[in-house]
Amino acid sequence: MLRRSCWKSRHKACWLPAGLVALLLLGTSPGAWSSAAGLDATDVLQRDAAFDVTYNDTVTNENQTIYAFNHTISRNKTDGVRVSVDVLSKGSDSPILFVVRQKQAVLSFQVPLILRGLYQRKYPYTHVGRTLCQPPTRAASETQYFFVDVSTLSSQGTNYQLRVSRVESFTLQTDKKFSFMASPSQPQYFKYVFPDGVDTVIVKVNSNMDFPCSVMSVQDIQCPVYDLDNNVAFIGMYQTMTKKGAITVQRKDFPSSSFYVVVVVKTEDEACGGPLRFYPLLPDELIDAGNRTKMLDVVVSPAINTAVYVRGMLFCLGVFLSFYLLTLLVACLENKRMKKKRDFFQLPADMSPAETGSLLGRNGDGKAPVSPYEYGCFADNGSTLSSEAVTDSATSTDNNEGYLERSLDSVGRSRQESLSSVEEDDYDTLDDIDSDKNIVRTKRFLYVSDLARKDKRVLSKKYQIYFWRLSQECGIPKHFGLFYAMGTALMVEGLLSACYHVCPNYTNFQFDTSFMYMIAGLCMLKLYQKRHPDINASAYTAYACLAAVIFFSVLGVVFGKGNLFFWITFSVIHIVATLLLSIQLYYMGRWKMDSGVLRRMASIIYTDCIRQCSGPMYIDRMVLLVMGNIVNWSLASYGLLERPNDFASYLLAIAICNLLLYFAFYIIMKLRSGERIQFLPLVCILFTAVVWGWALFFFFQGLSTWQETPAESREHNRDCILLSFFDDHDIWHFLSSIAMFGSFLVLLTMDDDLDTVQRDKIFVF
Repeated sequence: MLRRSCWKSRHKACWLPAGLVALLLLGTSPGAWSSAAGLDATDVLQRDAAFDVTYNDTVTNENQTIYAFNHTISRNKTDGVRVSVDVLSKGSDSPILFVVRQKQAVLSFQVPLILRGLYQRKYPYTHVGRTLCQPPTRAASETQYFFVDVSTLSSQGTNYQLRVSRVESFTLQTDKKFSFMASPSQPQYFKYVFPDGVDTVIVKVNSNMDFPCSVMSVQDIQCPVYDLDNNVAFIGMYQTMTKKGAITVQRKDFPSSSFYVVVVVKTEDEACGGPLRFYPLLPDELIDAGNRTKMLDVVVSPAINTAVYVRGMLFCLGVFLSFYLLTLLVACLENKRMKKKRDFFQLPADMSPAETGSLLGRNGDGKAPVSPYEYGCFADNGSTLSSEAVTDSATSTDNNEGYLERSLDSVGRSRQESLSSVEEDDYDTLDDIDSDKNIVRTKRFLYVSDLARKDKRVLSKKYQIYFWRLSQECGIPKHFGLFYAMGTALMVEGLLSACYHVCPNYTNFQFDTSFMYMIAGLCMLKLYQKRHPDINASAYTAYACLAAVIFFSVLGVVFGKGNLFFWITFSVIHIVATLLLSIQLYYMGRWKMDSGVLRRMASIIYTDCIRQCSGPMYIDRMVLLVMGNIVNWSLASYGLLERPNDFASYLLAIAICNLLLYFAFYIIMKLRSGERIQFLPLVCILFTAVVWGWALFFFFQGLSTWQETPAESREHNRDCILLSFFDDHDIWHFLSSIAMFGSFLVLLTMDDDLDTVQRDKIFVF
């Protein structure tokens, strides 16, 4: 009865006995209860209060004020209630304690509100705003009461302002943006209810301001709501944000089919990549955080449905299927073309010399005459292929054996030893047994025939050849082992890229890039193998070199950040390796690293540079190697001076630059040597160049980066632009994989024009 009589008059004071005060304070925080337990019965004032009215009052340790509010809630509608407090007095030795007692929850906070940052820095806030948790109701309509208790232990009078108001748009609507203000001491949260037929939604929070750093959280409908910087990460899902933040929410994770969207502004910006501005010397010093109010907006939208997933998967399958269909079509057309060519060049045994000359002079279809050495290649082998396609293993074996017999007969040497007795250091299967490879490989002008003399058995021990085309007389030797390795590396790179994207970070990025190094290295090996089949690196050497690259990649990831000693060591190794490789390529491997190497170098410098000024014997090779050294020395200098944090990408840039340089040199030298690029490889080159261009365009959109904080990385996020399912980075993966496959096709078909050219007419460069 006493409580009801007090509520009847809104402006009349009501004095309560001390025992009743203790009952009223049950459930409040221990500090609030203890601060009021020792008060006199005459020191507790309770007054009726109304919404949207500002109350100015003073509190000391000798009096306590209780504000009583009531409001009506309904089961089908949720109205938010917000308590805002300002402390007007400064320099008080004790804070004011505010305790909000509700039907099923208690909220307490002090003003000034002290929030802690790193190294226990303390930031006081005199303006505090908190949204009250709304307990659910089963009745269609119910009147609920809540009380705001104000107390302090300060003997000085402290002035404060109290205002309780309803929150407009507390319940978020689907696809409707709502804007609001927030600060560390004034967090905001809103309720969202899943509409019928929607099982997954995306909660997006955006701001035009980078800083102050903020946190968005999704929490279940329960009390209390964790809406302060020091507790927002306790439950639910959360993420830091500067300008953008988004969380996907599923209905099955929330039994009530509803959730709270909580937005908190942090006391410091370090979590979002911002600077730490204050370094207090005194541990208990209070720091003025300044204005940390942030304008934000929130919108909840339905996520993509099953139909979008199905379209995305069908699109992927269609892309893969198109490659198979295109490959089958090209294979059929090529097979038809080559069949006609074989039929034309298979001469009848009874053809007269006059008819043979006529045939060589003019094709039956009126096309340009066929050169004699091209006709000879077809006559010797009976058939040929226009690209390094994988031939039937049985046919290849038969042809190889037939050719091997002819080769052995022409040499005139009887070999009785088994395959296991053939070593690379033994005599090579040379057409001219009197020639020495030290002499052959140092000729001023080299042809492929000079570097394609080794026996098949020797090459089989050097590296796995898989299927290969016979003709060791016409065209580029067809070795397919590296293509199998390149294809396998591409598949594994795709798998590890998927693993990296599950949780992209600085550490596991090296697994994604490891096979990129391998692909670049294998492509360079394949280019070199085309014209240097006898002296190309063996499988063991290639494996060891790639393993060394990956080893340095791991060292760079672990120790490379700002480590001057590591960068000096790596730069020296990079430059020395470049010089050694240059010597190896220039002299075609005909040099030795022994105790006399310095003496021989001094002799060459004295003879060619001092005694007489003579130019290099191998001009083309020298141009390539000089350009390669310039590029690699520049990259080494950049790494030593700048010491980039992303060592894996730096190492990948070195590999890609060297590959592009060698590929450009190969194309230029091919055209300079009078060779031509046929229609199919030309289409592959143009198509691959265009696709690479678009792929790099989407790659440099920079949708995310692990080099920055998660909050900064989210600033680059964009909407999905392809089928509402794939974003720019997904398109980069599509295009880059297609471009990589096209690059392999370029390597496969680039020398198709040489298939009918004798090897002693094909230049080495």
